Order: sequence, then structure tokens, then C-alpha cells
Amino acid sequence: MLRRTFVAVVASGLVALPALPAFAQDAKSLNIGFISTESSSNLKAAWQPLIDDLGKTLGVTVKPFFASDYAGIIEGMRFNKVQIAWFGNKSAMEAVDRASGEVFASVIDKDGNPGYWSLLIVNKDSDLKSVGDVIKRGKELSYGAGDPNSTSGTAVPGYYLWTANKVDPKTLFKAVRIGNHEANLLSVLNKQVDVAVNNTENMERYRINTGKNPFDQVRVLWKSPLIPADPMVYRKDLSPELKKKIQTFFVNYGKGADAAREKQVLAALTYQGFRPSSDAQLVPIRQIELAREKAKIETDTTLAAADKDKRLADVSRRLAELDKAAAATTAQ
Repeated sequence: MLRRTFVAVVASGLVALPALPAFAQDAKSLNIGFISTESSSNLKAAWQPLIDDLGKTLGVTVKPFFASDYAGIIEGMRFNKVQIAWFGNKSAMEAVDRASGEVFASVIDKDGNPGYWSLLIVNKDSDLKSVGDVIKRGKELSYGAGDPNSTSGTAVPGYYLWTANKVDPKTLFKAVRIGNHEANLLSVLNKQVDVAVNNTENMERYRINTGKNPFDQVRVLWKSPLIPADPMVYRKDLSPELKKKIQTFFVNYGKGADAAREKQVLAALTYQGFRPSSDAQLVPIRQIELAREKAKIETDTTLAAADKDKRLADVSRRLAELDKAAAATTAQ
């Protein structure tokens, strides 16, 4: 079911949030946050032209907001230091659930794909040839893990790679080093870690930034199912008028009178453009998280039988609700 509904879109979000006061319509500035997939200088250089265009369209100053990890952007949105943000699906889910976030768009990659893929990589010189080799020799190896709130660095490999093989990377490897995608790729290239997670988006960004094809230097041992494209999120309490202007700007970027220049900006981001979206695109990630929670409960030997049954019943109920909603929409 998870694979079948991984890119399913349901009609409306499933997380209810309390009513929130509208953000002042005469705001003089907005902050847009960026998850730390690579250095802030690289991100700023790639995104700044689009940020400037957004500010001109809205008639306000728009400033980039960076943090050392994904949690910093989530907390920034929670405390209204960030009003718009580029997230991965897992971090967007956290922003929606606890930081008054709302998905309004998702990216379209340069090839028109509706998503991207998580990867497990090693240096081309490595004698590791398969996931089986990694698991067999885990106690000898160092592992470049993703940010805890990363979709492609933690949530997806956590379920489809590690849980599927009944191992926990925290105990499998000799050493675990947490880093962003760029740091993980560089660590593999420079042989500072034996194996690491990354994703196809970051591999393409590396190619654009350096002119070198990273696939010439690394070996891919595992590739995930398709991950829904990165969502754009704004705070739920922005005024309806402002939210409409923001969504319209992103969805139409690269299509207007200045399309040629805007397409060059998008190309530097490795994007073709943006499409409208909603909290519904997070459903597959919620399914993964609940499935992982269910697996942990099932193997927890410290729980009393009654407590375990109660927890399993609750998780199974929530999974069934998500499966039903996704299946109903897919059938439409």
C-alpha cells in the first residue's frame, strides 16, 4: 500500500489546526527559510534571484533565513521568524503539525519528474558492492546519516532500506556522522565515510556547481521509490490575499513576460518550475512514519500486552484512514 500510494494526492489535508489570526496585510518584510541541504552560501546564491523577484511581485522586502539544521527552519516558522519556507516532505510535515505551516506548492525538477529519489552511495573505489555487503560489514564502517527531519536522508531510507532489512543504522555501524546532503556527498568523495545517504536532487546540484558528474565518482548501492517533490510551505495565518499572491507567483514563475530569464533562475535550482499543492502530498510520509511506529511497537518487549494491543490498534486505525483517503482519491 505504501508503494502504491507513495505519490497519491488526497483532496484535503488531514491535520486540523486551530484558527489563527491573519498576518498583517501591510507587512513590510517576509522571511523565507531554506532547509540546510548544503552550505547557506550555495543556497543563497541559487535562490536569491527568485527571492528578489518575489519581493518585487509582493511589494515587500523578502529576506532569506538559514539555520544549521532542519529543526531551525521549523522552529523559525513556529515562532513566526519565517513566513515561507522550502522544505522536504518530512520537515514540511513537522511544520504543518507544529509550526502553523501549510503546503501551497511543490517543485518540478528539470526533467519534469513529480519527485526525486533517496540514494545510498559509496566511493567508486570502495569494495562495497551491495546493501548486503554494507549490512554484513557494518561494524567496520562509518555511515553518513541525514538530518533527523530529512525525508531522503532519514525517513525514506529509514523505512525502505533499514527497516526493510531489519537493521538500525545507530547500532549497525561502527560510527554514524550526521550531515546535510552536500556534506555527505563530499565525505564519500573524499573517503571520510565509507557509506552515506544522499538524493538525486543534490547530486544534480553538485554537477551544476562543479561541472563534474558525481555519478562518475560514486557507486549507488540502493535507490528508493519515488519521493513526492519538495513542498513550499507558508504560515497558515498569512492573509488569504497574501497567500494567493505567493502561490500565484511560484506557480507562474518561468511562464510570464520574463520567462527566459526566470527559466535560467530555475535551471540554477535544478527546477523546471512549481505546481500547486496542499498538505495532502504529505500523506505518503505520514504512512511511512506510522508504519515505522507500528514496527517499533511490535518489537518492543518492554510493553505490557494490553498496552501494546492498544497502541497497535491506534496506529492501525490511523494507517487505515490514510490508506482509505489515498485510495479514494486515486480512484477518482
